[in-house]
Amino acid sequence: MKMTALALAMAACCTTGAQAQGISDDVVKIAVLSDMSGPYADTAGRGSVEAARMAVEDFGGKVGGKKIEVVFADHQGKADVGASRARTWFDTDGVDVVVDLNNSAVAMAVYNLAKERNKLVLTSGGASDALTSEACMPTGIHYTYDTYAMASGVAHAMLEKGKKDWYIMAVDYAFGKAGAETVTNIVTKGGGKVVGRTNFPLNASDFSSFVLQAQESKASVVTLVSAGNDTINAIKSAKQFGLMQKQTVAPQFMFIQDVHSLGLKTAQGLTFATAFYWDRTPETRAFSQRFFERMGKKTMPSMVHAGTYSAVTQYLKAVAAIKTDDGPAVTKYLKSNKIEDFFSQNGHVREDGRMVHDLYLVQVKSPEESKGPWDYYKVLATIPGDQAFRPMADGKCGFVKK
Repeated sequence: MKMTALALAMAACCTTGAQAQGISDDVVKIAVLSDMSGPYADTAGRGSVEAARMAVEDFGGKVGGKKIEVVFADHQGKADVGASRARTWFDTDGVDVVVDLNNSAVAMAVYNLAKERNKLVLTSGGASDALTSEACMPTGIHYTYDTYAMASGVAHAMLEKGKKDWYIMAVDYAFGKAGAETVTNIVTKGGGKVVGRTNFPLNASDFSSFVLQAQESKASVVTLVSAGNDTINAIKSAKQFGLMQKQTVAPQFMFIQDVHSLGLKTAQGLTFATAFYWDRTPETRAFSQRFFERMGKKTMPSMVHAGTYSAVTQYLKAVAAIKTDDGPAVTKYLKSNKIEDFFSQNGHVREDGRMVHDLYLVQVKSPEESKGPWDYYKVLATIPGDQAFRPMADGKCGFVKK
């Protein structure tokens, strides 16, 4: 029996829709966009690429019978470079999801592109909490940490110790500005006061003038809103000028690679929040030892590395479950299911894209307390995710229902 024109049209429509809900281009392509050569390369960079590859290999290299590919690029710490690379990935290379984005300005630029194209972005490295506020998008998931959570963890700990007057040293771009604003609000609400602030350029070569200004403030706490080499060099300078003898230095973002670079003699006693510590549970140790071997026994995983592995794994689970790599569909699945693995405890993705999970308040051990290489942290407390991350109602995400 011949089909009518209407029936043929309906069949074509349905077939096209079915294809759209399958695996696009018969391959699931994951792109890692990270700092491969700059100040944040050690805490993300090649390690993030290897973490993504580990996740793919552990998943069997295929999903729904289709091959999984991992590509990567260096954003060079520049929003325009990152946006250009992402545009080519989305428009030409068939990339389905971008992960890492360990620079907030780069992340925001990529979010704008992904929003136009309905592509999923799993920000496992970027920090600014604006990614789930003013800069949020329906297919953006902020995975590992953010400026609010890191500031909240250390600020509450210091305020509880009676340290009320604060001085802020912040890197001068989106990440630093967001973090400085966040810590100011938290300290003020907690009964404290910010007595001064200075901004320094990304990858600064000399911190002496900034440290001296902080020293002159006589603030009880000098907090660093920075990461990577900037944090390392700021702490070295603070130690050199004797600031750490009379004032508490509280980094907002501290990675295990930073502690390794500083050495326990210099870093001992630093207290901060972290999203991951390799030696916390049998599961974190198992993953970390594999990662350590993979990286030539040169580094344990940072929280970005662990977050990238977890994000890619959860993404692949979603694709396998719903049989499509369509960005909005995968996002809907991730927002509808709990996320539990070695990295994420009590994890879930909110409507605004914030992946909420437990954080940990840690303190750096003294040389005498450490039992061996990379045995650096004492876990002081678990910070429940709902306490660590900013309440969704306090954000400014445009598509969230009020």
